[in-house]
This record gives sequence, structure tokens and C-alpha cells, in this order.
Amino acid sequence: MRTFFREFLITVILAAAIFFAAQHTIQTYEVFMNSMEPNFHEGQRVVVNKTAYWSWVGEPARGDVIIFQEPNGSSDDFIKRVIGLPGDTVEIKDGAVYVNDVRLDEPYIKSPPSYTMASRKVPDGEYFVLGDNRNHSTDSHSSRDWWVPRENIQGKVWLSTWPPVTWGVVPDYPLGNQIANAGN
Repeated sequence: MRTFFREFLITVILAAAIFFAAQHTIQTYEVFMNSMEPNFHEGQRVVVNKTAYWSWVGEPARGDVIIFQEPNGSSDDFIKRVIGLPGDTVEIKDGAVYVNDVRLDEPYIKSPPSYTMASRKVPDGEYFVLGDNRNHSTDSHSSRDWWVPRENIQGKVWLSTWPPVTWGVVPDYPLGNQIANAGN
């Protein structure tokens, strides 16, 4: 009987440890609206890796899909793609996005942007984000002060879990490589 209680206690302690570890490292998020179509649809569920941007692990990169708290004081969570890093210059013209004067090849967008945006420099500690459904997204192009502060970023979208046809790892589009290769 003593062995049973000891094993039961160990099982409960391990389950609690796993539960609390999971709470601090991953979260689920349900996509609302259509700003990330064609890649993420309303009602789709994703798993967010909250450890991806811990200070000793790494920083957000161009092309990452992130979950963040809306920058203008709302408590709403948003899903968008990182386009500009702190210090980058972003411009939208002729149906394309330019980062540091390099035109991005963006195979993931629904359609090219039908708007223009004058060149803007991303402030230190902040990020420029856009929805994949460029013409139907409230994002950094919408306002001069719609930057995403680093502390508002909750994590990187990692897996799609619902509906079943979307199961899998969210693909990466390393936009930083395009910019680095343009300099060569």
C-alpha cells in the first residue's frame, strides 16, 4: 500500500510539473478575422512557442508569424507577420513591400497591396508587422505609430492544430535572407 501512495504522489507531482512547464512555454490561439488569409483562417487554432523569443534564445526575425498584444492599448491579441526589425526602413509602393530598399518576394500573401506607404524607419525596440491579406488588415501600414513593442510579443506561431486539414508546422519564410543576399 505504501508503494502505491508513493507512486501516486510521484505521478501527481510530475503531472503538475509538466502542466506548469507547458503553461509557461506554449499557448493556444484562435485566429479571428481574415487578415492572415490565405495562410490562417478565421476559427483556425495554432500553438504559439512562447520560448522562441526568450532573451537567450533569439529575437523575432523577418518572416516570422507572431502573436502579440495590440500596440495601442487594447488587450486584444493579434496575429501578423514580422516585416521590419528595429532600425529597418520599410516602404510600400507599386504593389510590393521594400525593406531597406530591397523588394521582398512574398509568395505567402493573398494579393499585392493596393496602397502605398511612404518610407518609415522602425524605431528601436519595435517591429513593423503586416497581415498576409494585405488589403484587409489593420497593421503597421495603417498608422504612423502602429509599431509592435518587443515586450508586446508573446511568441512565434509554431503549429496549426485545428481544423485537421491544417495540422502541421507553420512554414518559415526567412525574409532576412532576401535582404542579406541583395547586398552581395
